[in-house]
Amino acid sequence: MTLVRYQNTLPNLFDRFFNNELEGWGRNNFSNTNTTLPAVNIKENVDAFEVEVAAPGFNKSDFNIELNNDILTISSEKEINNEIKEDERVSKREFSYQSFTRTFTLPELVDDEKITAKYDKGILSITIPKREEAKPKPAKLIKIK
Repeated sequence: MTLVRYQNTLPNLFDRFFNNELEGWGRNNFSNTNTTLPAVNIKENVDAFEVEVAAPGFNKSDFNIELNNDILTISSEKEINNEIKEDERVSKREFSYQSFTRTFTLPELVDDEKITAKYDKGILSITIPKREEAKPKPAKLIKIK
């Protein structure tokens, strides 16, 4: 008589799914404070790349943008302090603290001296111009002698 041991694989699958063992899933879109990272759009046109970071509720002074070699780092730390009025009784108080860091490797064809950034209506926009030699040149007619 052969004994067959039944193994329940369903909990194992869920554990693997939520612990980022299955490719493409997991918690890698969360910051250290258990909030989701801001969504990012990256656009390219003939002259530049544009990185758009959705970060409503921030001020432009809340952001740090740093370029170190070819690594562009966008980060923010924001503490939201809910003031307690003198006549209020507080049974529980939780501070809200948001922070995130997004890092991008820039291609060699960018002009890192001309990078600009602006923050408007909850969107941080960073324009990363391309070098002149990296831009496509218009077709030119060559005369035959």
